[in-house]
Amino acid sequence: MENRWSLNELYESFDSEGYKADFETYKNLITEITVFAADNFKEITDAAKKLEGYFKLYLEVSKYAETLLSYSYLILAVDVMNETAAKQLDILEELSTALTEPDVAALNFIAKIDDLDKTVASSAFLSEHEFVINEMKEQTKHLLSPAEELVIAKMETTGSGAWEKLRDQVTATLGVDITVNGEAKTEPLTVIRNYAHSADGELRKNAYESELKAYEKIDKPVAACLNAIKGEVLTISKMRRYESPLDMTLKNARMDRETLESLLSAIKKYLPVFRKYLKHKAKLLGKDSLPFYDLFAPVGKADMKYTYSEAKDFVYENFSSFSKRLGDFAKRAFDNKWIDVYPREGKTGGAFCSSIHPINESRIMLNFGGTFSDVTTIAHELGHGYHNECLNGLSYLNCHYTMPIAETASTFCETIVINSALKGASKEEATAIIDADLTDATQVIVDIYSRFLFESKVFEQRANGSASVNELKEIMLWAQREAYGDGLDENLLHPYAWAPKSHYYYAHSNFYNFPYAYGLLFSKGLYAKYLNEGASFTKDYDNLLAATGRDTLRGVGLKAGIDVREESFWVSSLKLIEEEIERFTLL
Repeated sequence: MENRWSLNELYESFDSEGYKADFETYKNLITEITVFAADNFKEITDAAKKLEGYFKLYLEVSKYAETLLSYSYLILAVDVMNETAAKQLDILEELSTALTEPDVAALNFIAKIDDLDKTVASSAFLSEHEFVINEMKEQTKHLLSPAEELVIAKMETTGSGAWEKLRDQVTATLGVDITVNGEAKTEPLTVIRNYAHSADGELRKNAYESELKAYEKIDKPVAACLNAIKGEVLTISKMRRYESPLDMTLKNARMDRETLESLLSAIKKYLPVFRKYLKHKAKLLGKDSLPFYDLFAPVGKADMKYTYSEAKDFVYENFSSFSKRLGDFAKRAFDNKWIDVYPREGKTGGAFCSSIHPINESRIMLNFGGTFSDVTTIAHELGHGYHNECLNGLSYLNCHYTMPIAETASTFCETIVINSALKGASKEEATAIIDADLTDATQVIVDIYSRFLFESKVFEQRANGSASVNELKEIMLWAQREAYGDGLDENLLHPYAWAPKSHYYYAHSNFYNFPYAYGLLFSKGLYAKYLNEGASFTKDYDNLLAATGRDTLRGVGLKAGIDVREESFWVSSLKLIEEEIERFTLL
Protein backbone atom coordinates (compact mmCIF):
# COMPACT_ATOMS: atom_id res chain seq x y z
CA MET A 1 0.00 0.00 0.00
CA GLU A 2 1.13 3.54 -0.73
CA ASN A 3 1.47 4.65 2.90
CA ARG A 4 3.20 1.52 4.11
CA TRP A 5 6.89 0.91 3.76
CA SER A 6 8.33 -1.46 1.23
CA LEU A 7 10.64 -4.20 2.44
CA ASN A 8 11.08 -5.74 -1.00
CA GLU A 9 14.54 -4.17 -1.17
CA LEU A 10 15.43 -6.66 1.56
CA TYR A 11 13.31 -9.68 0.64
CA GLU A 12 9.97 -10.39 -1.03
CA SER A 13 9.05 -12.93 1.66
CA PHE A 14 10.52 -15.45 4.06
CA ASP A 15 9.92 -18.09 1.38
CA SER A 16 11.76 -16.15 -1.32
CA GLU A 17 14.91 -17.58 -2.85
CA GLY A 18 16.83 -14.47 -1.78
CA TYR A 19 15.95 -14.90 1.89
CA LYS A 20 16.72 -18.61 1.89
CA ALA A 21 20.05 -18.08 0.13
CA ASP A 22 21.12 -15.30 2.51
CA PHE A 23 20.08 -17.38 5.51
CA GLU A 24 22.28 -20.25 4.37
CA THR A 25 25.17 -17.89 3.60
CA TYR A 26 24.83 -16.37 7.07
CA LYS A 27 24.99 -19.79 8.71
CA ASN A 28 28.07 -20.71 6.68
CA LEU A 29 29.80 -17.44 7.53
CA ILE A 30 29.18 -17.98 11.24
CA THR A 31 30.87 -21.35 10.94
CA GLU A 32 33.73 -19.82 8.93
CA ILE A 33 34.43 -17.01 11.41
CA THR A 34 34.18 -19.41 14.34
CA VAL A 35 36.73 -21.77 12.78
CA PHE A 36 38.96 -18.84 11.85
CA ALA A 37 38.98 -17.52 15.42
CA ALA A 38 39.69 -20.97 16.86
CA ASP A 39 42.56 -21.59 14.43
CA ASN A 40 44.19 -18.16 14.52
CA PHE A 41 43.78 -16.67 18.00
CA LYS A 42 45.69 -19.29 19.97
CA GLU A 43 49.06 -17.55 19.69
CA ILE A 44 50.07 -13.87 19.35
CA THR A 45 51.89 -14.22 16.05
CA ASP A 46 51.20 -12.40 12.79
CA ALA A 47 48.76 -10.30 14.79
CA ALA A 48 48.04 -7.77 12.05
CA LYS A 49 47.32 -10.44 9.45
CA LYS A 50 45.03 -12.35 11.81
CA LEU A 51 43.10 -9.26 12.83
CA GLU A 52 42.66 -8.24 9.21
CA GLY A 53 41.30 -11.68 8.37
CA TYR A 54 38.93 -11.64 11.32
CA PHE A 55 37.52 -8.17 10.75
CA LYS A 56 36.99 -8.78 7.03
CA LEU A 57 34.99 -11.88 7.89
CA TYR A 58 33.18 -9.93 10.58
CA LEU A 59 32.09 -7.33 8.05
CA GLU A 60 30.65 -10.05 5.81
CA VAL A 61 28.81 -11.70 8.71
CA SER A 62 27.42 -8.33 9.83
CA LYS A 63 26.07 -7.57 6.36
CA TYR A 64 23.92 -10.69 6.33
CA ALA A 65 22.99 -10.43 10.00
CA GLU A 66 21.70 -6.87 9.63
CA THR A 67 19.75 -7.62 6.45
CA LEU A 68 18.08 -10.76 7.80
CA LEU A 69 17.33 -9.40 11.27
CA SER A 70 16.06 -6.07 9.94
CA TYR A 71 13.49 -7.86 7.81
CA SER A 72 11.97 -9.67 10.79
CA TYR A 73 12.21 -6.67 13.13
CA LEU A 74 10.52 -4.33 10.67
CA ILE A 75 7.69 -6.72 9.92
CA LEU A 76 7.02 -7.20 13.63
CA ALA A 77 7.11 -3.45 14.30
CA VAL A 78 3.96 -2.97 12.23
CA ASP A 79 2.42 -6.42 12.81
CA VAL A 80 3.33 -7.72 16.26
CA MET A 81 1.22 -10.85 15.84
CA ASN A 82 2.98 -12.00 12.67
CA GLU A 83 3.86 -15.53 13.73
CA THR A 84 6.19 -16.23 10.82
CA ALA A 85 8.29 -13.14 11.49
CA ALA A 86 8.38 -13.89 15.22
CA LYS A 87 9.53 -17.43 14.56
CA GLN A 88 12.20 -16.34 12.10
CA LEU A 89 13.44 -13.71 14.52
CA ASP A 90 13.75 -16.31 17.26
CA ILE A 91 15.72 -18.57 14.91
CA LEU A 92 18.03 -15.73 13.84
CA GLU A 93 18.64 -14.51 17.38
CA GLU A 94 19.46 -18.02 18.54
CA LEU A 95 21.75 -18.51 15.54
CA SER A 96 23.46 -15.19 16.22
CA THR A 97 24.46 -16.29 19.72
CA ALA A 98 27.03 -18.52 18.02
CA LEU A 99 28.96 -15.35 17.17
CA THR A 100 29.72 -14.86 20.86
CA GLU A 101 32.51 -17.45 20.74
CA PRO A 102 34.58 -15.81 17.94
CA ASP A 103 33.80 -12.33 19.30
CA VAL A 104 35.17 -13.23 22.72
CA ALA A 105 38.19 -14.92 21.14
CA ALA A 106 38.94 -11.76 19.16
CA LEU A 107 38.64 -9.57 22.26
CA ASN A 108 40.96 -11.83 24.24
CA PHE A 109 43.42 -11.83 21.35
CA ILE A 110 43.43 -8.03 21.21
CA ALA A 111 43.91 -7.84 24.98
CA LYS A 112 47.09 -9.91 24.73
CA ILE A 113 48.76 -7.77 22.05
CA ASP A 114 51.31 -5.66 23.94
CA ASP A 115 52.14 -3.38 21.02
CA LEU A 116 48.60 -2.95 19.71
CA ASP A 117 49.25 0.59 18.44
CA LYS A 118 52.19 -0.63 16.39
CA THR A 119 50.20 -3.59 15.08
CA VAL A 120 47.34 -1.35 13.97
CA ALA A 121 49.68 1.18 12.37
CA SER A 122 51.29 -1.57 10.29
CA SER A 123 48.10 -2.13 8.31
CA ALA A 124 46.09 0.40 6.30
CA PHE A 125 42.94 -1.68 6.87
CA LEU A 126 43.46 -1.83 10.64
CA SER A 127 44.40 1.85 10.77
CA GLU A 128 41.04 2.63 9.21
CA HIS A 129 39.44 0.98 12.25
CA GLU A 130 41.87 2.23 14.89
CA PHE A 131 39.24 3.80 17.16
CA VAL A 132 37.04 0.71 17.18
CA ILE A 133 39.97 -1.62 17.87
CA ASN A 134 41.18 0.50 20.79
CA GLU A 135 37.62 0.58 22.11
CA MET A 136 37.50 -3.20 21.94
CA LYS A 137 40.66 -3.37 24.03
CA GLU A 138 38.96 -1.20 26.65
CA GLN A 139 35.95 -3.51 26.61
CA THR A 140 38.11 -6.48 27.57
CA LYS A 141 38.25 -5.07 31.12
CA HIS A 142 34.62 -6.13 31.46
CA LEU A 143 34.84 -9.38 29.52
CA LEU A 144 33.81 -12.67 31.13
CA SER A 145 35.04 -16.14 30.28
CA PRO A 146 34.08 -17.53 26.87
CA ALA A 147 31.70 -20.00 28.52
CA GLU A 148 30.00 -17.28 30.55
CA GLU A 149 29.67 -14.97 27.56
CA LEU A 150 28.07 -17.76 25.53
CA VAL A 151 25.61 -18.63 28.29
CA ILE A 152 24.59 -14.97 28.66
CA ALA A 153 24.08 -14.56 24.92
CA LYS A 154 21.91 -17.68 24.73
CA MET A 155 19.94 -16.91 27.88
CA GLU A 156 19.18 -13.35 26.76
CA THR A 157 17.12 -14.69 23.85
CA THR A 158 14.76 -16.45 26.26
CA GLY A 159 15.24 -13.86 28.99
CA SER A 160 15.22 -10.11 28.37
CA GLY A 161 14.64 -10.54 24.64
CA ALA A 162 11.53 -12.65 25.23
CA TRP A 163 10.21 -10.29 27.92
CA GLU A 164 10.64 -7.33 25.57
CA LYS A 165 8.68 -9.10 22.82
CA LEU A 166 5.92 -9.99 25.28
CA ARG A 167 5.61 -6.39 26.41
CA ASP A 168 5.42 -5.24 22.76
CA GLN A 169 2.67 -7.74 21.99
CA VAL A 170 0.66 -6.96 25.11
CA THR A 171 0.67 -3.19 24.54
CA ALA A 172 0.25 -3.30 20.75
CA THR A 173 -2.81 -5.56 21.00
CA LEU A 174 -4.41 -3.74 23.93
CA GLY A 175 -7.88 -2.55 23.03
CA VAL A 176 -8.93 0.64 24.81
CA ASP A 177 -12.65 1.20 25.37
CA ILE A 178 -13.66 4.80 24.74
CA THR A 179 -16.72 6.82 23.81
CA VAL A 180 -16.18 9.43 21.10
CA ASN A 181 -19.01 11.71 20.02
CA GLY A 182 -21.48 9.46 21.77
CA GLU A 183 -20.22 6.33 20.03
CA ALA A 184 -18.70 3.56 22.12
CA LYS A 185 -15.73 1.95 20.42
CA THR A 186 -12.54 0.04 21.09
CA GLU A 187 -9.38 1.62 19.73
CA PRO A 188 -5.70 0.53 19.64
CA LEU A 189 -3.49 2.15 22.26
CA THR A 190 -1.60 4.09 19.55
CA VAL A 191 -4.81 5.79 18.44
CA ILE A 192 -5.82 6.61 22.01
CA ARG A 193 -2.47 8.20 22.74
CA ASN A 194 -2.73 10.31 19.59
CA TYR A 195 -5.89 11.89 21.05
CA ALA A 196 -3.59 13.71 23.48
CA HIS A 197 -2.88 16.13 20.61
CA SER A 198 -6.55 16.79 19.88
CA ALA A 199 -7.96 20.32 20.03
CA ASP A 200 -10.99 18.84 21.84
CA GLY A 201 -10.29 19.14 25.57
CA GLU A 202 -12.99 16.66 26.56
CA LEU A 203 -11.58 14.10 24.13
CA ARG A 204 -8.08 14.54 25.59
CA LYS A 205 -9.43 13.98 29.10
CA ASN A 206 -11.57 11.06 27.99
CA ALA A 207 -8.64 9.42 26.21
CA TYR A 208 -6.38 9.90 29.25
CA GLU A 209 -8.91 8.33 31.61
CA SER A 210 -9.65 5.48 29.19
CA GLU A 211 -5.92 4.84 28.72
CA LEU A 212 -5.26 4.62 32.46
CA LYS A 213 -8.25 2.31 32.89
CA ALA A 214 -7.06 0.04 30.06
CA TYR A 215 -3.64 -0.44 31.64
CA GLU A 216 -5.31 -2.22 34.54
CA LYS A 217 -5.89 -5.12 32.13
CA ILE A 218 -2.17 -5.56 31.45
CA ASP A 219 -0.26 -3.86 34.26
CA LYS A 220 0.81 -7.08 36.01
CA PRO A 221 2.37 -8.78 32.95
CA VAL A 222 4.00 -5.50 31.85
CA ALA A 223 5.41 -4.98 35.36
CA ALA A 224 6.73 -8.55 35.24
CA CYS A 225 8.47 -7.74 31.95
CA LEU A 226 10.08 -4.63 33.43
CA ASN A 227 11.22 -6.44 36.58
CA ALA A 228 12.68 -9.35 34.63
CA ILE A 229 14.62 -7.13 32.24
CA LYS A 230 15.98 -4.80 34.94
CA GLY A 231 16.90 -7.79 37.08
CA GLU A 232 18.89 -9.30 34.22
CA VAL A 233 20.67 -6.01 33.58
CA LEU A 234 21.65 -5.70 37.25
CA THR A 235 23.03 -9.23 37.27
CA ILE A 236 25.06 -8.83 34.08
CA SER A 237 26.42 -5.37 34.93
CA LYS A 238 27.62 -6.71 38.29
CA MET A 239 29.19 -9.77 36.66
CA ARG A 240 31.03 -7.48 34.24
CA ARG A 241 32.40 -5.46 37.15
CA TYR A 242 30.61 -2.21 36.38
CA GLU A 243 29.75 0.04 39.29
CA SER A 244 26.12 0.14 38.17
CA PRO A 245 23.89 -0.15 35.08
CA LEU A 246 24.35 3.61 34.65
CA ASP A 247 28.13 3.21 34.65
CA MET A 248 27.77 0.47 32.01
CA THR A 249 25.48 2.72 29.97
CA LEU A 250 27.92 5.62 30.05
CA LYS A 251 30.81 3.41 28.95
CA ASN A 252 28.72 2.08 26.06
CA ALA A 253 27.68 5.64 25.18
CA ARG A 254 31.33 6.81 25.00
CA MET A 255 30.34 9.39 27.59
CA ASP A 256 31.98 10.21 30.92
CA ARG A 257 30.27 10.84 34.25
CA GLU A 258 31.46 14.45 34.28
CA THR A 259 29.55 15.17 31.08
CA LEU A 260 26.35 13.60 32.40
CA GLU A 261 26.59 15.49 35.68
CA SER A 262 27.11 18.82 33.95
CA LEU A 263 24.12 18.09 31.69
CA LEU A 264 21.83 17.11 34.58
CA SER A 265 23.00 20.04 36.71
CA ALA A 266 22.09 22.49 33.95
CA ILE A 267 18.71 20.83 33.47
CA LYS A 268 17.85 21.03 37.18
CA LYS A 269 18.68 24.73 37.21
CA TYR A 270 16.29 25.36 34.33
CA LEU A 271 13.31 23.29 35.55
CA PRO A 272 11.62 26.45 36.97
CA VAL A 273 11.81 28.02 33.50
CA PHE A 274 9.88 25.11 31.98
CA ARG A 275 7.37 25.22 34.83
CA LYS A 276 6.77 28.86 33.96
CA TYR A 277 5.88 27.77 30.43
CA LEU A 278 3.50 25.06 31.70
CA LYS A 279 1.75 27.51 34.02
CA HIS A 280 1.28 29.95 31.16
CA LYS A 281 -0.10 27.16 28.99
CA ALA A 282 -2.58 26.28 31.73
CA LYS A 283 -3.68 29.92 31.83
CA LEU A 284 -4.21 29.97 28.06
CA LEU A 285 -6.35 26.84 28.37
CA GLY A 286 -8.40 28.51 31.12
CA LYS A 287 -7.13 26.34 33.96
CA ASP A 288 -5.46 27.02 37.29
CA SER A 289 -2.97 24.20 36.80
CA LEU A 290 -2.16 21.93 33.88
CA PRO A 291 -3.29 18.28 34.00
CA PHE A 292 -1.05 15.68 32.39
CA TYR A 293 -3.57 15.10 29.61
CA ASP A 294 -3.19 18.72 28.46
CA LEU A 295 0.59 18.56 28.02
CA PHE A 296 0.14 18.12 24.26
CA ALA A 297 -2.95 20.30 23.92
CA PRO A 298 -2.60 22.64 20.94
CA VAL A 299 -2.62 26.32 21.85
CA GLY A 300 -3.84 29.00 19.45
CA LYS A 301 -6.68 29.00 16.96
CA ALA A 302 -4.53 28.47 13.89
CA ASP A 303 -5.48 25.57 11.65
CA MET A 304 -2.38 23.46 12.13
CA LYS A 305 -3.76 20.21 10.72
CA TYR A 306 -1.83 18.55 7.93
CA THR A 307 -2.55 15.80 5.49
CA TYR A 308 0.38 13.49 5.01
CA SER A 309 0.92 14.90 1.53
CA GLU A 310 1.08 18.44 2.93
CA ALA A 311 3.46 17.32 5.66
CA LYS A 312 5.80 15.73 3.11
CA ASP A 313 5.91 18.88 0.99
CA PHE A 314 6.50 21.04 4.05
CA VAL A 315 9.41 18.94 5.28
CA TYR A 316 10.99 18.62 1.85
CA GLU A 317 10.90 22.37 1.19
CA ASN A 318 12.37 23.24 4.57
CA PHE A 319 15.07 20.58 4.40
CA SER A 320 16.05 21.90 0.98
CA SER A 321 16.45 25.37 2.46
CA PHE A 322 19.26 23.96 4.62
CA SER A 323 20.99 21.94 1.93
CA LYS A 324 20.18 20.29 -1.38
CA ARG A 325 21.60 17.01 -0.09
CA LEU A 326 19.22 16.95 2.87
CA GLY A 327 16.22 17.82 0.69
CA ASP A 328 17.12 15.20 -1.90
CA PHE A 329 17.46 12.61 0.86
CA ALA A 330 13.97 13.35 2.18
CA LYS A 331 12.49 13.13 -1.31
CA ARG A 332 14.13 9.76 -1.86
CA ALA A 333 12.69 8.45 1.40
CA PHE A 334 9.20 9.68 0.49
CA ASP A 335 9.28 8.48 -3.11
CA ASN A 336 10.79 5.05 -2.48
CA LYS A 337 8.38 3.91 0.24
CA TRP A 338 10.76 3.98 3.16
CA ILE A 339 8.02 5.17 5.53
CA ASP A 340 5.11 3.39 7.25
CA VAL A 341 2.73 6.23 8.02
CA TYR A 342 -0.50 5.60 9.91
CA PRO A 343 -1.42 3.85 13.19
CA ARG A 344 -3.34 0.58 12.94
CA GLU A 345 -4.13 -2.43 15.05
CA GLY A 346 -1.09 -4.57 15.76
CA LYS A 347 1.37 -1.77 15.01
CA THR A 348 3.67 -0.69 17.81
CA GLY A 349 3.40 2.84 19.17
CA GLY A 350 5.73 5.77 18.74
CA ALA A 351 8.12 6.35 15.87
CA PHE A 352 11.61 5.22 14.90
CA CYS A 353 14.15 5.10 12.11
CA SER A 354 16.02 1.89 11.35
CA SER A 355 19.28 2.01 9.40
CA ILE A 356 19.91 -0.81 6.93
CA HIS A 357 23.56 -0.21 6.10
CA PRO A 358 24.02 -3.08 3.60
CA ILE A 359 21.53 -1.47 1.19
CA ASN A 360 22.38 2.14 2.15
CA GLU A 361 18.75 2.83 3.10
CA SER A 362 16.63 3.42 6.19
CA ARG A 363 13.06 2.58 7.15
CA ILE A 364 10.93 4.95 9.19
CA MET A 365 7.88 4.07 11.26
CA LEU A 366 5.36 6.79 12.14
CA ASN A 367 1.94 6.91 13.75
CA PHE A 368 0.89 10.01 11.83
CA GLY A 369 -2.12 11.90 13.20
CA GLY A 370 -2.04 15.15 11.22
CA THR A 371 -0.78 17.55 13.88
CA PHE A 372 2.22 19.85 13.64
CA SER A 373 3.89 17.60 16.19
CA ASP A 374 3.51 14.76 13.69
CA VAL A 375 5.21 16.93 11.08
CA THR A 376 8.17 17.52 13.38
CA THR A 377 8.24 13.78 14.09
CA ILE A 378 8.69 13.17 10.35
CA ALA A 379 11.58 15.65 10.38
CA HIS A 380 13.02 14.00 13.49
CA GLU A 381 13.02 10.48 12.05
CA LEU A 382 14.31 11.65 8.67
CA GLY A 383 17.11 13.32 10.62
CA HIS A 384 18.11 9.90 11.92
CA GLY A 385 17.98 8.64 8.35
CA TYR A 386 20.16 11.51 7.16
CA HIS A 387 22.71 10.70 9.85
CA ASN A 388 22.83 7.19 8.39
CA GLU A 389 23.13 8.70 4.91
CA CYS A 390 26.25 10.59 5.96
CA LEU A 391 27.79 7.29 7.08
CA ASN A 392 27.14 5.51 3.78
CA GLY A 393 30.38 4.50 2.12
CA LEU A 394 32.18 4.03 5.43
CA SER A 395 33.10 0.66 6.84
CA TYR A 396 30.28 -0.86 8.86
CA LEU A 397 32.64 -0.98 11.85
CA ASN A 398 32.92 2.81 11.72
CA CYS A 399 29.18 3.43 11.61
CA HIS A 400 28.21 2.60 15.18
CA TYR A 401 27.42 5.87 16.93
CA THR A 402 26.05 5.94 20.46
CA MET A 403 22.65 6.94 21.79
CA PRO A 404 23.34 10.55 22.85
CA ILE A 405 24.83 11.58 19.53
CA ALA A 406 22.09 9.62 17.74
CA GLU A 407 19.56 12.25 18.76
CA THR A 408 21.59 15.15 17.33
CA ALA A 409 20.74 15.03 13.62
CA SER A 410 17.11 14.22 14.36
CA THR A 411 16.69 17.20 16.67
CA PHE A 412 18.63 19.45 14.29
CA CYS A 413 16.17 18.59 11.52
CA GLU A 414 13.24 19.38 13.81
CA THR A 415 14.78 22.80 14.44
CA ILE A 416 15.11 23.46 10.70
CA VAL A 417 11.43 22.74 10.15
CA ILE A 418 10.23 24.73 13.15
CA ASN A 419 12.31 27.81 12.42
CA SER A 420 11.27 27.75 8.78
CA ALA A 421 7.63 27.44 9.77
CA LEU A 422 7.91 30.52 11.97
CA LYS A 423 9.01 32.71 9.06
CA GLY A 424 5.98 34.63 7.89
CA ALA A 425 3.67 32.90 10.36
CA SER A 426 0.70 34.84 11.73
CA LYS A 427 0.48 35.49 15.46
CA GLU A 428 -1.90 32.56 15.92
CA GLU A 429 0.29 30.29 13.79
CA ALA A 430 3.43 31.41 15.61
CA THR A 431 1.74 30.68 18.93
CA ALA A 432 0.80 27.19 17.78
CA ILE A 433 4.23 26.46 16.29
CA ILE A 434 6.20 27.74 19.29
CA ASP A 435 3.89 25.89 21.67
CA ALA A 436 4.42 22.66 19.74
CA ASP A 437 8.18 23.19 19.86
CA LEU A 438 8.12 24.01 23.57
CA THR A 439 5.90 21.01 24.19
CA ASP A 440 8.53 18.81 22.58
CA ALA A 441 11.36 20.58 24.43
CA THR A 442 9.51 20.08 27.71
CA GLN A 443 9.22 16.39 26.93
CA VAL A 444 12.88 16.12 26.05
CA ILE A 445 14.12 18.06 29.08
CA VAL A 446 11.54 17.80 31.87
CA ASP A 447 9.82 14.52 31.08
CA ILE A 448 13.12 12.90 30.16
CA TYR A 449 14.52 14.02 33.51
CA SER A 450 11.54 12.39 35.24
CA ARG A 451 12.23 9.20 33.29
CA PHE A 452 15.88 9.27 34.29
CA LEU A 453 14.83 9.59 37.93
CA PHE A 454 12.28 6.80 37.50
CA GLU A 455 14.72 4.36 35.92
CA SER A 456 17.39 5.13 38.52
CA LYS A 457 14.92 4.42 41.31
CA VAL A 458 13.61 1.25 39.64
CA PHE A 459 17.12 -0.17 39.43
CA GLU A 460 17.62 0.72 43.09
CA GLN A 461 14.34 -0.99 44.01
CA ARG A 462 14.95 -4.01 41.79
CA ALA A 463 18.30 -4.67 43.46
CA ASN A 464 16.30 -5.53 46.59
CA GLY A 465 13.48 -7.43 44.89
CA SER A 466 10.78 -7.00 42.28
CA ALA A 467 8.73 -3.81 42.24
CA SER A 468 4.96 -4.30 42.34
CA VAL A 469 2.57 -2.46 40.03
CA ASN A 470 1.67 -0.07 42.83
CA GLU A 471 5.33 0.57 43.63
CA LEU A 472 6.10 1.29 39.98
CA LYS A 473 3.18 3.70 39.85
CA GLU A 474 4.33 5.47 43.00
CA ILE A 475 7.90 5.76 41.72
CA MET A 476 6.62 7.25 38.46
CA LEU A 477 4.43 9.77 40.29
CA TRP A 478 7.37 10.73 42.52
CA ALA A 479 9.62 11.22 39.49
CA GLN A 480 7.02 13.34 37.70
CA ARG A 481 6.53 15.54 40.76
CA GLU A 482 10.29 16.01 41.10
CA ALA A 483 10.64 17.05 37.48
CA TYR A 484 7.42 18.95 36.76
CA GLY A 485 6.97 20.43 40.24
CA ASP A 486 4.10 22.91 40.32
CA GLY A 487 4.08 23.06 36.52
CA LEU A 488 1.49 20.24 36.48
CA ASP A 489 -1.55 19.42 38.59
CA GLU A 490 -0.07 16.91 41.03
CA ASN A 491 -3.42 15.11 41.22
CA LEU A 492 -3.60 14.51 37.48
CA LEU A 493 -0.27 12.93 36.54
CA HIS A 494 0.39 9.66 34.66
CA PRO A 495 1.22 6.78 37.02
CA TYR A 496 1.40 4.29 34.14
CA ALA A 497 3.90 6.23 32.01
CA TRP A 498 6.28 3.24 32.36
CA ALA A 499 3.92 0.91 30.44
CA PRO A 500 3.78 2.46 26.93
CA LYS A 501 7.41 3.63 26.78
CA SER A 502 9.33 0.88 24.99
CA HIS A 503 12.72 2.34 25.95
CA TYR A 504 12.48 0.95 29.48
CA TYR A 505 12.45 -2.56 28.08
CA TYR A 506 15.70 -2.48 26.08
CA ALA A 507 18.15 -4.62 28.02
CA HIS A 508 21.05 -3.41 25.87
CA SER A 509 20.03 0.27 25.91
CA ASN A 510 19.41 1.26 29.50
CA PHE A 511 18.72 4.87 30.45
CA TYR A 512 17.42 5.64 26.98
CA ASN A 513 16.29 9.01 28.32
CA PHE A 514 19.16 11.45 28.94
CA PRO A 515 20.46 10.89 25.37
CA TYR A 516 17.43 12.82 24.11
CA ALA A 517 18.28 15.80 26.32
CA TYR A 518 21.90 15.55 25.18
CA GLY A 519 20.83 15.46 21.53
CA LEU A 520 18.44 18.41 21.84
CA LEU A 521 20.91 20.70 23.59
CA PHE A 522 23.91 19.62 21.52
CA SER A 523 21.95 20.24 18.33
CA LYS A 524 20.86 23.67 19.64
CA GLY A 525 24.54 24.54 19.92
CA LEU A 526 25.18 23.28 16.40
CA TYR A 527 22.22 25.20 15.02
CA ALA A 528 23.53 28.41 16.61
CA LYS A 529 26.80 27.81 14.73
CA TYR A 530 24.83 27.32 11.51
CA LEU A 531 23.09 30.67 11.99
CA ASN A 532 26.47 32.33 12.47
CA GLU A 533 28.30 30.59 9.62
CA GLY A 534 25.56 30.10 7.02
CA ALA A 535 25.82 27.71 4.08
CA SER A 536 29.50 26.95 4.76
CA PHE A 537 28.42 25.11 7.90
CA THR A 538 26.56 22.36 6.02
CA LYS A 539 29.68 20.55 4.87
CA ASP A 540 31.19 20.69 8.37
CA TYR A 541 27.89 19.35 9.72
CA ASP A 542 27.93 16.39 7.33
CA ASN A 543 31.56 15.65 8.23
CA LEU A 544 30.73 15.78 11.93
CA LEU A 545 27.92 13.24 11.48
CA ALA A 546 30.25 11.01 9.48
CA ALA A 547 32.75 11.03 12.36
CA THR A 548 30.30 9.98 15.08
CA GLY A 549 31.19 6.29 14.82
CA ARG A 550 34.90 6.91 15.34
CA ASP A 551 35.19 9.12 18.41
CA THR A 552 33.97 9.72 21.95
CA LEU A 553 31.12 12.15 22.57
CA ARG A 554 33.59 14.69 23.86
CA GLY A 555 35.81 14.19 20.83
CA VAL A 556 32.89 14.74 18.44
CA GLY A 557 31.91 17.88 20.35
CA LEU A 558 35.43 19.28 20.25
CA LYS A 559 35.37 18.92 16.45
CA ALA A 560 32.64 21.56 16.53
CA GLY A 561 34.44 23.67 19.13
CA ILE A 562 32.14 22.45 21.93
CA ASP A 563 33.31 21.01 25.27
CA VAL A 564 30.43 18.87 26.54
CA ARG A 565 31.99 18.60 29.99
CA GLU A 566 31.36 22.27 30.59
CA GLU A 567 28.02 23.07 32.21
CA SER A 568 28.18 26.49 30.59
CA PHE A 569 27.62 24.90 27.16
CA TRP A 570 24.42 23.18 28.28
CA VAL A 571 23.27 26.38 29.96
CA SER A 572 23.83 28.36 26.74
CA SER A 573 21.59 25.93 24.85
CA LEU A 574 18.94 26.02 27.58
CA LYS A 575 18.98 29.81 27.39
CA LEU A 576 17.85 29.54 23.76
CA ILE A 577 14.80 27.60 24.94
CA GLU A 578 14.23 30.14 27.71
CA GLU A 579 14.19 32.91 25.09
CA GLU A 580 11.58 30.95 23.17
CA ILE A 581 9.48 30.61 26.33
CA GLU A 582 9.69 34.36 26.88
CA ARG A 583 8.59 34.96 23.29
CA PHE A 584 5.69 32.55 23.79
CA THR A 585 4.43 34.29 26.93
CA LEU A 586 4.39 37.61 25.06
CA LEU A 587 2.43 36.36 22.04
